Amino acid sequence: MNILNVGLAVVLAYLLGSIPSAVWIGKRFHNIDVREHGSGNAGTTNTIRVLGWATGIPVLLIDIAKGWLAATLPVFLHLAPQGSALITNLQMMTGIIAIIGHIFPVFAGFRGGKGVATVFGVFLALQPLLTLCSIGVFLVVLLISGIVSVSSMSGGISFPVFLFLFFDTPSILFKIFSIIAGIGLIITHRKNIDRLIKGEEKKLITLGKRKKSTS
Repeated sequence: MNILNVGLAVVLAYLLGSIPSAVWIGKRFHNIDVREHGSGNAGTTNTIRVLGWATGIPVLLIDIAKGWLAATLPVFLHLAPQGSALITNLQMMTGIIAIIGHIFPVFAGFRGGKGVATVFGVFLALQPLLTLCSIGVFLVVLLISGIVSVSSMSGGISFPVFLFLFFDTPSILFKIFSIIAGIGLIITHRKNIDRLIKGEEKKLITLGKRKKSTS
Protein backbone atom coordinates (compact mmCIF):
# COMPACT_ATOMS: atom_id res chain seq x y z
CA MET A 1 0.00 0.00 0.00
CA ASN A 2 1.42 3.34 -1.11
CA ILE A 3 1.33 5.85 1.78
CA LEU A 4 1.44 8.79 -0.65
CA ASN A 5 -1.67 7.51 -2.42
CA VAL A 6 -3.41 7.07 0.94
CA GLY A 7 -2.54 10.67 1.79
CA LEU A 8 -3.83 11.78 -1.61
CA ALA A 9 -7.09 9.90 -1.04
CA VAL A 10 -7.55 11.57 2.37
CA VAL A 11 -6.97 15.07 0.96
CA LEU A 12 -9.26 14.48 -2.02
CA ALA A 13 -11.96 13.02 0.23
CA TYR A 14 -11.92 16.09 2.46
CA LEU A 15 -12.02 18.46 -0.51
CA LEU A 16 -14.92 16.51 -2.01
CA GLY A 17 -16.81 16.63 1.26
CA SER A 18 -16.09 20.34 1.57
CA ILE A 19 -17.99 21.20 -1.62
CA PRO A 20 -20.82 23.30 -0.11
CA SER A 21 -23.48 22.53 -2.69
CA ALA A 22 -26.30 24.22 -0.77
CA VAL A 23 -24.27 27.39 -0.25
CA TRP A 24 -22.86 27.64 -3.76
CA ILE A 25 -26.10 26.81 -5.57
CA GLY A 26 -28.10 29.12 -3.32
CA LYS A 27 -25.74 32.03 -3.93
CA ARG A 28 -25.29 31.34 -7.64
CA PHE A 29 -28.94 31.02 -8.61
CA HIS A 30 -30.76 32.90 -5.85
CA ASN A 31 -28.14 35.21 -4.34
CA ILE A 32 -29.03 33.68 -0.97
CA ASP A 33 -26.88 31.96 1.63
CA VAL A 34 -29.21 29.29 3.02
CA ARG A 35 -27.26 29.33 6.29
CA GLU A 36 -28.71 32.75 6.99
CA HIS A 37 -32.30 31.53 6.64
CA GLY A 38 -34.57 28.83 8.02
CA SER A 39 -32.75 26.42 10.33
CA GLY A 40 -29.37 27.85 9.32
CA ASN A 41 -28.27 24.44 8.08
CA ALA A 42 -26.47 24.02 4.74
CA GLY A 43 -28.32 20.86 3.78
CA THR A 44 -31.09 19.57 1.55
CA THR A 45 -34.03 20.09 3.91
CA ASN A 46 -33.25 23.71 4.67
CA THR A 47 -32.52 24.37 1.00
CA ILE A 48 -35.94 23.00 0.03
CA ARG A 49 -37.65 25.07 2.70
CA VAL A 50 -35.83 28.27 1.74
CA LEU A 51 -35.34 27.90 -2.02
CA GLY A 52 -37.71 25.13 -3.12
CA TRP A 53 -37.53 21.59 -4.48
CA ALA A 54 -35.94 22.58 -7.80
CA THR A 55 -32.89 23.79 -5.88
CA GLY A 56 -32.97 21.23 -3.09
CA ILE A 57 -32.90 18.10 -5.26
CA PRO A 58 -29.59 19.00 -7.02
CA VAL A 59 -28.12 19.75 -3.57
CA LEU A 60 -29.24 16.31 -2.36
CA LEU A 61 -27.76 14.51 -5.38
CA ILE A 62 -24.45 16.37 -5.14
CA ASP A 63 -24.11 15.67 -1.41
CA ILE A 64 -24.80 11.96 -1.97
CA ALA A 65 -22.30 11.92 -4.85
CA LYS A 66 -19.63 13.50 -2.62
CA GLY A 67 -19.87 10.63 -0.15
CA TRP A 68 -19.97 7.99 -2.86
CA LEU A 69 -16.96 9.38 -4.71
CA ALA A 70 -14.93 9.81 -1.53
CA ALA A 71 -15.64 6.25 -0.42
CA THR A 72 -14.64 4.84 -3.81
CA LEU A 73 -11.30 6.69 -3.96
CA PRO A 74 -9.37 3.75 -2.40
CA VAL A 75 -10.77 1.50 -5.13
CA PHE A 76 -9.91 3.97 -7.92
CA LEU A 77 -6.38 4.35 -6.53
CA HIS A 78 -5.96 0.56 -6.02
CA LEU A 79 -4.92 0.98 -2.40
CA ALA A 80 -5.82 -2.61 -1.46
CA PRO A 81 -7.36 -5.76 -3.00
CA GLN A 82 -11.08 -5.47 -3.66
CA GLY A 83 -13.27 -7.49 -1.31
CA SER A 84 -10.71 -7.37 1.49
CA ALA A 85 -11.29 -5.96 4.96
CA LEU A 86 -8.47 -3.49 4.29
CA ILE A 87 -10.13 -1.90 1.26
CA THR A 88 -13.40 -1.62 3.20
CA ASN A 89 -11.57 0.05 6.09
CA LEU A 90 -9.83 2.48 3.72
CA GLN A 91 -13.13 3.30 2.01
CA MET A 92 -14.68 3.86 5.40
CA MET A 93 -11.81 6.16 6.34
CA THR A 94 -12.11 8.34 3.24
CA GLY A 95 -15.89 8.34 3.64
CA ILE A 96 -15.58 9.62 7.21
CA ILE A 97 -13.15 12.31 6.02
CA ALA A 98 -15.73 13.43 3.43
CA ILE A 99 -18.45 13.58 6.10
CA ILE A 100 -16.16 15.73 8.26
CA GLY A 101 -15.56 17.91 5.20
CA HIS A 102 -19.30 18.32 4.70
CA ILE A 103 -19.86 19.34 8.32
CA PHE A 104 -16.75 21.56 8.42
CA PRO A 105 -16.18 22.64 4.79
CA VAL A 106 -12.99 24.56 4.07
CA PHE A 107 -14.72 26.25 1.11
CA ALA A 108 -17.53 27.70 3.26
CA GLY A 109 -15.94 28.96 6.45
CA PHE A 110 -16.21 25.54 8.13
CA ARG A 111 -20.00 25.99 8.46
CA GLY A 112 -21.67 23.09 6.71
CA GLY A 113 -24.59 20.70 7.05
CA LYS A 114 -25.39 17.67 9.17
CA GLY A 115 -24.00 15.18 6.67
CA VAL A 116 -27.03 12.93 6.26
CA ALA A 117 -26.91 12.78 2.45
CA THR A 118 -23.13 12.39 2.47
CA VAL A 119 -23.38 9.53 4.98
CA PHE A 120 -25.85 7.76 2.70
CA GLY A 121 -23.47 8.32 -0.22
CA VAL A 122 -20.67 6.62 1.72
CA PHE A 123 -22.93 3.74 2.67
CA LEU A 124 -24.09 3.45 -0.94
CA ALA A 125 -20.49 2.89 -2.05
CA LEU A 126 -19.83 0.31 0.66
CA GLN A 127 -23.16 -1.56 0.87
CA PRO A 128 -25.46 -0.58 -2.03
CA LEU A 129 -28.34 -3.01 -1.35
CA LEU A 130 -28.29 -2.41 2.39
CA THR A 131 -28.29 1.36 1.81
CA LEU A 132 -31.29 1.08 -0.51
CA CYS A 133 -33.14 -0.76 2.27
CA SER A 134 -32.36 2.09 4.67
CA ILE A 135 -33.43 4.65 2.08
CA GLY A 136 -36.68 2.69 1.81
CA VAL A 137 -37.16 3.11 5.56
CA PHE A 138 -36.44 6.83 5.18
CA LEU A 139 -39.06 7.22 2.45
CA VAL A 140 -41.74 5.21 4.27
CA VAL A 141 -41.26 7.24 7.47
CA LEU A 142 -41.23 10.46 5.46
CA LEU A 143 -44.52 9.58 3.78
CA ILE A 144 -46.07 8.71 7.13
CA SER A 145 -44.69 11.56 9.25
CA GLY A 146 -43.79 14.20 6.67
CA ILE A 147 -40.83 15.14 8.90
CA VAL A 148 -37.34 14.82 7.41
CA SER A 149 -35.50 14.72 10.74
CA VAL A 150 -37.53 11.72 11.94
CA SER A 151 -37.05 10.02 8.56
CA SER A 152 -33.28 10.65 8.56
CA MET A 153 -32.82 9.28 12.06
CA SER A 154 -35.00 6.25 11.25
CA GLY A 155 -33.05 5.51 8.08
CA GLY A 156 -29.72 5.93 9.89
CA ILE A 157 -30.70 3.67 12.78
CA SER A 158 -32.10 1.03 10.42
CA PHE A 159 -28.72 0.68 8.67
CA PRO A 160 -26.80 -1.10 11.47
CA VAL A 161 -29.94 -3.10 12.36
CA PHE A 162 -30.24 -4.43 8.80
CA LEU A 163 -26.46 -4.96 8.63
CA PHE A 164 -26.37 -7.18 11.70
CA LEU A 165 -29.57 -9.06 10.89
CA PHE A 166 -29.46 -9.62 7.12
CA PHE A 167 -26.07 -8.61 5.67
CA ASP A 168 -22.38 -9.17 6.29
CA THR A 169 -19.05 -7.43 5.84
CA PRO A 170 -15.42 -8.56 6.20
CA SER A 171 -14.69 -5.47 8.29
CA ILE A 172 -15.48 -5.37 12.01
CA LEU A 173 -14.66 -1.66 11.92
CA PHE A 174 -17.44 -1.10 9.39
CA LYS A 175 -19.94 -2.68 11.75
CA ILE A 176 -18.73 -0.37 14.50
CA PHE A 177 -18.86 2.60 12.11
CA SER A 178 -22.45 1.81 11.15
CA ILE A 179 -23.46 2.00 14.80
CA ILE A 180 -21.50 5.21 15.38
CA ALA A 181 -23.03 6.77 12.26
CA GLY A 182 -26.53 5.94 13.45
CA ILE A 183 -25.82 7.45 16.86
CA GLY A 184 -24.10 10.40 15.18
CA LEU A 185 -27.22 11.21 13.17
CA ILE A 186 -29.20 11.38 16.40
CA ILE A 187 -26.60 13.68 17.97
CA THR A 188 -26.54 16.04 14.96
CA HIS A 189 -30.35 16.15 15.10
CA ARG A 190 -30.54 17.04 18.80
CA LYS A 191 -32.09 20.44 18.02
CA ASN A 192 -34.70 18.70 15.86
CA ILE A 193 -35.41 16.28 18.70
CA ASP A 194 -35.93 19.22 21.02
CA ARG A 195 -38.39 20.76 18.54
CA LEU A 196 -40.14 17.40 18.16
CA ILE A 197 -40.63 17.18 21.92
CA LYS A 198 -42.05 20.71 21.92
CA GLY A 199 -44.24 19.94 18.89
CA GLU A 200 -42.50 22.65 16.86
CA GLU A 201 -40.79 20.55 14.18
CA LYS A 202 -42.18 21.47 10.78
CA LYS A 203 -43.29 18.95 8.17
CA LEU A 204 -41.64 19.06 4.76
CA ILE A 205 -44.51 17.26 3.04
CA THR A 206 -48.13 16.80 4.03
CA LEU A 207 -50.29 14.04 2.62
CA GLY A 208 -54.02 14.13 3.03
CA LYS A 209 -57.31 14.75 1.42
CA ARG A 210 -58.11 18.21 0.23
CA LYS A 211 -60.95 19.94 1.95
CA LYS A 212 -64.04 20.22 -0.16
CA SER A 213 -64.97 23.79 -0.89
CA THR A 214 -68.44 24.86 0.19
CA SER A 215 -70.19 27.31 -2.09
